[in-house]
Order: sequence, then structure tokens, then C-alpha cells
Amino acid sequence: MGAYLEDYAAVGVIILVGIALTGAMLGVNRLMRPRVAAREKNVTYESGVDPVGEGWSQSTVRYYVYAFLYVIFAVDAVFLFPWAVVLEDIGRAAAVEMGVFIGILVVGLAYAWRKGVLSWTS
Repeated sequence: MGAYLEDYAAVGVIILVGIALTGAMLGVNRLMRPRVAAREKNVTYESGVDPVGEGWSQSTVRYYVYAFLYVIFAVDAVFLFPWAVVLEDIGRAAAVEMGVFIGILVVGLAYAWRKGVLSWTS
């Protein structure tokens, strides 16, 4: 029974050391931080540009459509690459299933193209 409890004692010591180190780091941080907050810390900061005017701006939906299409095709690429790597081992049924998958993608891309979603001009 003694060896059994020694294993738990080692885990307990590691946990206690972790808690002590965390407390020590937080304590040192509290001692070394500046006490007076600068005025600049309360200003809204966005991508290195100082805020001017209102915080409201509208973006065209076209950018979101491009982002959405990119995400769709990036996720599809995640499915296609592993399939292509093991193409010789998976058999004819899996190849047909992937053909259907790619066909659905092509139909969706053709639909987006026909609707004019993929053109930059309005």
C-alpha cells in the first residue's frame, strides 16, 4: 500500500509546485506592473489606426460571399487530399462517391458563376 500512495504523493507534489509557481508569477507581475494607467490605454485601437468618427461602417456583401466560397472550397480540399493519397486502396465505390461529391461542388460553382457572384464588377 505504501508504493501505491507514493505514486499519488508524486502527483500531489507536482500539482502543489505548479500552484506555487503560478502564484509566484502572478505575485511578481502584481509587484512589477505600473500603477498609473496611461490615457492611451483607454482609447479604442483597431489595426494600428486611431479611431476617427463613428464606429459604424457597412461593407458590401460581395466580400462575405468570396470569404464563404473560399471556406467551402478550403474545407472540400481537406476532404480531397486524404482521398487522393489513398486512391489506389479505396476501390471503385469510393471513387464514385468522390465523383458525386466533386460533381455537387462543380454544380455549386457553376451556379455561383452564372449568378455573377464571382465577378468583381456589379
